[in-house]
Amino acid sequence: MSVPQSLSHSHIDFVGSDFEALASHMHHCARAHGRWFSLRSHMQRVRALAAGRIVTMACVAVVLGIGMFAVT
Repeated sequence: MSVPQSLSHSHIDFVGSDFEALASHMHHCARAHGRWFSLRSHMQRVRALAAGRIVTMACVAVVLGIGMFAVT
């Protein structure tokens, strides 16, 4: 029984072609966002990291402030 050509195993490298397409897309997106894209991206990550800690730091400052006034 013969197997049709369309169902036989092909030697196409799907992973390599997908990787090249993704790299091309990422390069295109980086150019589309301008030359400050990497800096803005980094600052966005820093802001997201700091945002979760701002409330905690404000609460610690308030508790320390109340403690300082209670001691004096």
